[in-house]
Amino acid sequence: MHRLLNTTTATRIRTATIADWPLIETLHRSCSEQAMHRRWGRTQIPRRGIERLLHHSSCWIALHTTDEVIALGSAGPVSRQPGVFDLGLQVADAHQRRGIGLALARHAAAHARSRGAHTLSAYAEASNLPMLGLLRRLGHPTEFREGAHLDVRVPLFGAGAASPRTPAPAPF
Repeated sequence: MHRLLNTTTATRIRTATIADWPLIETLHRSCSEQAMHRRWGRTQIPRRGIERLLHHSSCWIALHTTDEVIALGSAGPVSRQPGVFDLGLQVADAHQRRGIGLALARHAAAHARSRGAHTLSAYAEASNLPMLGLLRRLGHPTEFREGAHLDVRVPLFGAGAASPRTPAPAPF
């Protein structure tokens, strides 16, 4: 099942599987080295890296009308921190600043809430202003500086966050 994200560009999201590896690899090739390093801490991601991500978290891909993968999102529990889910996002350079990352982040937040999470966590470079702006649009984050990076925590309930009764995302 697909979920439409943006009716003007017919972008939709669906659950990612390892069978999507060729599409995800193409997404990564469409991203600049700087964008890859900002998201992953390196410029190339091997298949086993995506396999680990799929094993430890729920993942979704955003597809453009041509079935081109233009974004990858993930959310999964942070070990040793009950109720905290990690958020991961990668949007192709040519498709950034169109609301795709925010839509995936909101989907991930709803998914995390439906699994009992109270906090969404993201680790980002302090200079990654687009990601930090996106996280601030999700709620009222707390930011902890760790050198050149920030550990950003967004509450999923309370002031500025969606209520606990927010429905879970539709299954894909």
